[in-house]
Amino acid sequence: MKGFFRKVRQDRIIFGGIIFTYIFIILSLTFIFINYNILPPYIPLFNQLPWGQERLAPELLIFIPVVFAIGVNIINTIFSLVIYSKSQIIARMLSVASSLISLLAFLFLLRTILIIT
Repeated sequence: MKGFFRKVRQDRIIFGGIIFTYIFIILSLTFIFINYNILPPYIPLFNQLPWGQERLAPELLIFIPVVFAIGVNIINTIFSLVIYSKSQIIARMLSVASSLISLLAFLFLLRTILIIT
């Protein structure tokens, strides 16, 4: 088992993807915690809905994108570890997809918080 993790860690694309994912998640959480006190009680979180009360969510739900990114990261990392010996390209694609999702979650949070504050 130890050799299995060593092989995956030596793959620069997978390891870099995991590192970038954690960096963006930590940046997202830090940005939320810094600005949480100045958030209004309701924030426009669901921008795809029509204008009105449906778009607004309580300030606590600002953590939804981060929780989603963490969940996708865990699932993709486990799946990429399992599939690495059979198909390295799919494992690499999953790692890059996790990084992209966490980056997009960070950009969404950044845009949302900067617009309302």
